[in-house]
Amino acid sequence: MTPRFLIAAAHKSSGKTVISTGLSRAFRQRGMSVQTFKKGPDYIDPMWLGLASGRPCYNLDFNTMNEGEVRHLLGSRSDGADISVIESNKGLYDGVDLHGTDSNAAMAKLLKAPVVLVVDTTGTTRGIAPLLMGYQAFDKNVNIAGVILNKTGGARHEGKLRAAVEEYTNIPVLGAVGRSSDLEIGERHLGLTTPSETGMIQGLIDTLGRRMADSIDLDALIAIAATAPDLDYRPTTPADKFATGLRIGVARDTAFGFYYPDDFEAFEAAGAELVFFDAINDAHLPDIDGLFIGGGFPETSMAKLEANASIRHEIKQAIEGGLPAYAECGGLMYLCKTLEWQGKQHEMVGVIPGNAVMCARPQGRGHTRLSPSDDCLWQIEGGAFKAHEFHYAKIDNLPADTKFGFDVKRGAGISGAQDGIVVNNLMAGFCHMRNTASNPWVARFLHHVASIKARKNPA
Repeated sequence: MTPRFLIAAAHKSSGKTVISTGLSRAFRQRGMSVQTFKKGPDYIDPMWLGLASGRPCYNLDFNTMNEGEVRHLLGSRSDGADISVIESNKGLYDGVDLHGTDSNAAMAKLLKAPVVLVVDTTGTTRGIAPLLMGYQAFDKNVNIAGVILNKTGGARHEGKLRAAVEEYTNIPVLGAVGRSSDLEIGERHLGLTTPSETGMIQGLIDTLGRRMADSIDLDALIAIAATAPDLDYRPTTPADKFATGLRIGVARDTAFGFYYPDDFEAFEAAGAELVFFDAINDAHLPDIDGLFIGGGFPETSMAKLEANASIRHEIKQAIEGGLPAYAECGGLMYLCKTLEWQGKQHEMVGVIPGNAVMCARPQGRGHTRLSPSDDCLWQIEGGAFKAHEFHYAKIDNLPADTKFGFDVKRGAGISGAQDGIVVNNLMAGFCHMRNTASNPWVARFLHHVASIKARKNPA
């Protein structure tokens, strides 16, 4: 089994992603093959980690995956790598469940991964010792194998921190990363900025890699990762190639980039061909049998999206003509009549008879549970399934007779009670789905696409 470790912190915004990204690039700069993972539902951090490692980053999520799926994804995607880096979310012991069953600590125990704790040392000296002692004592089954001192204020500050850790704990200090403006990734309303919005991206990641190599004992980290024991997981059986011949268009550009790589792999495993297009720069929609527009930041590109009137018109015509389509969050907003943000409004596709409006506060965030309504376009067995949402947008002026494919059992969705607007063969909602054993949405969507294609082209 590939050597591995999990990077955690005492609280969110401690610098985990900067350090995880930098370490992944530092290992790669050494000639190592690096596989990255991110705990929880997240799209942006995995973009940084994937670019740093040169391999897709995969999400390990207790909400949508069972424990066997988590172990399998880690084991199968780590195959062939020299080291696996797992970045946690929030703090080591944080989670929705009071007893920590969905926490980063629980993930570390499930994956038998040693934990490297990143501590934001701003304003802290001797106080780091009781923090570390408490984290060790809280769950003795969590292996806190090392600590990285982050955002240190200079040699004197670092020295005091190291002395306190060494005097009161048995946790080795693996390194200290000084506070610096060149180690910052900008933040905004949905978290970190995406790599596509950051100029000179590879140069920035190279800088992070060099800084981590200079500041952290990589050999000690590699040795810690090597202590992780073997992890049993069941191999999956090959998927049925029932979708061979289907072409699925996927919008992927600076406006739309929130996709899970294993969802794409599920499309390809079923035999479908993914055809990527750029909704900002491509003049025409490719020849496709189905359409998938994921989430992203259409509001930051809304003037450019509006300017590309030809592809907007073609998407509207295609969906009105019966093209099967699925859209999530940013994709939903793009398909509305208009998009409004910061006092400006721009024309969008217009196939959904409503107006997307960005708000100052989140309109929906966190884990969701959906169940199919009578108007759901896909065959869904088993009732309710889990998904997630995080959106500052709302949809105004929807007609009273709007159809929805999903009833919301937990979460906000579009109306508070419903999600997944249905227009012809399109479903578009705020909730993000993940292709898992409990919700194999990719196969369901492809069956939907195949049935419509068969009706249009009977044998």
